[in-house]
Amino acid sequence: MSSHLSIFKNSTALITGASSGIGKGYAQKLGSLGIHLILTARSEQKLNELANELEKKYNIQVEVIGLDLAQPHAAQKLFDEVQARKLSVEILINNAGFGKWSQFLDQSATTYNEMIMLNMNSVTSLCYLFLPQMLASKKGIMINIASTAAFQPLPYIAVYGGSKSYVLNFTEGLAGEYASSGVKLLAVCPGNTETNFTEVANADTRGMKSSSVDDVVSATLVALDQNKTSIIVGCSNYLTAQLPRILSRKKMLHMAERILRDRVLKAS
Repeated sequence: MSSHLSIFKNSTALITGASSGIGKGYAQKLGSLGIHLILTARSEQKLNELANELEKKYNIQVEVIGLDLAQPHAAQKLFDEVQARKLSVEILINNAGFGKWSQFLDQSATTYNEMIMLNMNSVTSLCYLFLPQMLASKKGIMINIASTAAFQPLPYIAVYGGSKSYVLNFTEGLAGEYASSGVKLLAVCPGNTETNFTEVANADTRGMKSSSVDDVVSATLVALDQNKTSIIVGCSNYLTAQLPRILSRKKMLHMAERILRDRVLKAS
């Protein structure tokens, strides 16, 4: 058991985007540690199935809130619903997010607005809403899912990459601000992961090394125990993320454009 999470047994974790992929992986792991759960995503049916499974398997309480955090004011609605159910959140995992691989003008403005709302605004709002209670109790964990896309400019994934750069810097900024508060903040940066993200993004990831959901969850637990403010999942992803420190931004930009152009144009 993660020593950092062991003190949270019988506490409650709120996980966004919990119906599949990395969010579901966190739910299964935290449930196995005796942590009660609040699961939210758009697919309420999938959430209910997962909730029933985890309640029976781990003898925990699992609340389900069906919600689309890409819509305006959804974060406030989620917070209000948690309060209405008289629940307290000791662990917040902002996992919900999506991207699109395409030329910039091939997506609608609505798609980008929803991406920014989900990837950035909801993360900011939920941290803002749930942080005061954690500060008052001098105990809490906030985990925000960023990406290896956060470390360099990415043509054809410009909005998604920009949103994840925000998540990384925002989370580490708060981690510094609240370092002595008892609240732990961690940005998790996975690379290509075995989830349905690539299908939603229409991403051509053939031949690219990928991590499993378990890899991401395990790396998160290790990072918490080591008191890190960010973690890059996978050794090869870590090395790739260091390239912008070695090469000029212009050279990184040309390299990324060349690699992604072929994958995006072939997929379109």
